This record gives sequence, structure tokens and C-alpha cells, in this order.
Amino acid sequence: MSPIVMLIILFAATLHASWNFLIKQKEDKHMSMAAVVLGHIPFALVALVFSPFPKVESFPYIISGALLHTGYQLFLLYSYRLADLSQVYPLARGVAPLIVAGISVTFLGVNLDPIELTAIIIIGTGIMSLTLVRRSDGLRNYRAAVLAIATGGFIAAYSLVDGMGARVAATALGFYGSLSLLNALFFTIIIKIIRPGVIKNMMFKNYKLALTGGCASFTAYALVVWAFTMAPIAMVTALRETSIIFALLLGVFVLKERLDLIKILASMVTLLGVGLLRIYR
Repeated sequence: MSPIVMLIILFAATLHASWNFLIKQKEDKHMSMAAVVLGHIPFALVALVFSPFPKVESFPYIISGALLHTGYQLFLLYSYRLADLSQVYPLARGVAPLIVAGISVTFLGVNLDPIELTAIIIIGTGIMSLTLVRRSDGLRNYRAAVLAIATGGFIAAYSLVDGMGARVAATALGFYGSLSLLNALFFTIIIKIIRPGVIKNMMFKNYKLALTGGCASFTAYALVVWAFTMAPIAMVTALRETSIIFALLLGVFVLKERLDLIKILASMVTLLGVGLLRIYR
């Protein structure tokens, strides 16, 4: 992985943390998530205007990717009901790169050197260790653990599908622009069924979040999809998940959340993995 690609992925991670930070401050998570997902639409349309149309062979990837993104978004929403998201989310984000690396090496024939695999494991472990920040009944609950791993499974699945799909499409931006529009359609249909009125209220009350959060979210993942075409998907996924460290820093320095030893150690372990990838390459 070149230094430029690595820096772009880390920049995407900061953008990812920023839109999650915006959502975190809203009480109605259904409305805020709807704002971000539907906020992709104008940026996706612009992307399709200025990028080649994806090849027909990539259509199955676009459809399955949109479904997986929708599933992830819904699982993330309902994780708020079952357990403390600050406990479940790090486990989900940390397990995702490990799943991607395992599938890539075992089933997709991707060759990762021992140092690369070690770095990915270190990053995943560092992120998951954030679940130890404070004890929570949610993490000791079997259902919460299953939910976290299932959410991580969605992240891993859409990462693999999007990475392979963007390569087949021969246009990362055109691929993700198309996927985003379909994702917005699927998400809107489901939200209208489970939470009638949310979309209408969002358009009047949360349109600013839709623009800012939608822009940050779309740009962040568009950069990641591009990186999928330039480097192994497992390495890109691991680096992207460092976004949770940036989110932690935003919480500490902007929201004045408590900084304890576990947070410091988890951040250091995660950054050690990132540094190992950089030194090796």
C-alpha cells in the first residue's frame, strides 16, 4: 500500500468519525440515520454525472452491496435498544477487519504477508479493547454479543462485496454512486414501514444534518471504495476502522468525555498496527 493511499484512507476514517459524531448527539437515531443515508442522494447524483457508468457485470454487486449497507444501518440502529452502543460498536468494528482478512486469505486467494496479517490483528484487537472502557451488562449479555458480531459481519460482507464490485465496475465513484442511490431507496422503504413519519420530519427538521452528514459519509466511503481498487481489501478495511479512534478523540476533546487508561492503551495498540503497516510498506 502506497503512502498516498494510506493517507487517503486515514482521511476517510476521520470523515467517518465526524458523521458518526454528528449522529451521536441526536436523540432520535432513526431520524439522524435517515438524514445521513438520504443525504447521500445529491452527492451520489453528482458522482454519477462526473464518472463513468459502472459496467453491467457489476450490477449484482451494486444490488447486494446496497442490501448489505441497509442491513448494517438497521442493525446499528437497533443496537441502541439492546445495549450501550459504546460497548457494542467497538466489537463490531474490530471484528470486521478480522473477518475480511480471514475470508480474503482462505477463500479469495489473497496473499497477505505475516506482518500484514499481524498488523490487521493488532488493529482489530486495539479497537475491540475499547469495549473494556467501562463494564456494561450489554456486553455480558449473550444477545448483545451476537448483535455486535452480526453487525461486524455486515461490515465485513459489504466491504468485500464493494471492493470486488468496484473492480468489476471499472469505476469506484460510479459504483458507489449507484449503490448509494439504491441503498437510500431500500432504507426509505423500510423506515416508512417501521417508523412512519420519520422521513417527512427529517426533511423539515434535519435537512442540515442530511447535507453535512451526508457529504461527510458519502465522501468518506467513496474514498474507501476507491482504495479497495488500489490495495488489498483486508488492509483497507483495517485502516478504515481506525475511525473509531478519531471518534474517541472527538468525544474527549469536544464533548469533554473522560479519558482513562483503557482508552489510551486501546488507541496505542491500534496505532501500533497502523505504524506496522506503514513501516513494512
